[in-house]
Amino acid sequence: MLFVISGNFRILLNAIFGPMYKLLIRPIFFLFDPEDIHHFVFNLLKIICRIPGVTSFFRIIWKTKNKEVHKMGLVFPNAVGLAAGFDKDAKLYNELASFGFGFIEIGTLTPKPQPGNDKPRMFRIPSSNALINRMGFNNDGVAAAVKRLQGKHQVIIGGNIGKNKITANENAIDDYLICFNELFNHVDYFVINVSSPNTPGLRALQEKEPLLALLNAVQHENLKKSKPKPVLLKIAPDLTFEQIEEVIDIVKSSGLTGIVATNTTISREGIAQSEKFAAQAGGLSGQPVKGMSTDIIRFIRKKAGADMVLIGVGGIFTAADAREKLEAGADLVQVYTGFIYEGPSIVSKICRGI
Repeated sequence: MLFVISGNFRILLNAIFGPMYKLLIRPIFFLFDPEDIHHFVFNLLKIICRIPGVTSFFRIIWKTKNKEVHKMGLVFPNAVGLAAGFDKDAKLYNELASFGFGFIEIGTLTPKPQPGNDKPRMFRIPSSNALINRMGFNNDGVAAAVKRLQGKHQVIIGGNIGKNKITANENAIDDYLICFNELFNHVDYFVINVSSPNTPGLRALQEKEPLLALLNAVQHENLKKSKPKPVLLKIAPDLTFEQIEEVIDIVKSSGLTGIVATNTTISREGIAQSEKFAAQAGGLSGQPVKGMSTDIIRFIRKKAGADMVLIGVGGIFTAADAREKLEAGADLVQVYTGFIYEGPSIVSKICRGI
């Protein structure tokens, strides 16, 4: 099935679908548990996208301006990616690519499957355009993801890797290396996740000695390959600037490509304490994190110089939010909570405005 849609008509369709999602579809979705509706939408999209011509239609409606970004030896069709955590198990990356994403990061993946933390474990804070989650690296394990990545990729894929909950920190390197080697031939770049607040003890790996040992081990394995892949480190927004400066030195000394800034925060600044779910444990994402992550990006760029690759994530809902990250020093940006609140037109809207 072929569709011929003019640029002006495409913009009109975007102008219709954006408000339609926010006024009609999102209120229905928000009546249900966030995790339950996430799985429902995944299954629905999988079914819909099997209909001939549907993904082509989606790609035409949400076609983005051709603003290529050349970084890490890769050519990104645009600067806007989908952050890790949305398609944890690489179940829907090609379908999600039809919404215009320049890249999609799968994971966080662990060597063994694990159920994650007890439910409920995701909570919306609509008054602050935010989410709180304590998922706990729930995933089917790296081997299951590798099977799903065997086919043709229609988008650049990043692999976000972590350790199993039952793995002691002193053995964490083994988990990261298992994931790295299993995924190596199936992803375009890697992100080492030591910054999730939802796996007990994980953030301790951000301390100087264990972090240096981990990054050196992964990079040593990487350099043994005939064509090494870009490897980045994802950091928490709760680090002090002194700690971040130390992280920058470690990333440089280990030869990593760059930093993803930032993960979710354990802070509750920016949301009213009277909010129904404000006291829930977990990582806060969305607009309350925007300023924190932008400040960190600006600091990293100033301290690290122009060569380090920075992916900015945290509180991006609009083109202005994305521009703020890019002007602070990010090379690429990622959305997650903004995608949930703004809907599938978010990428094309951002790309038109940056």
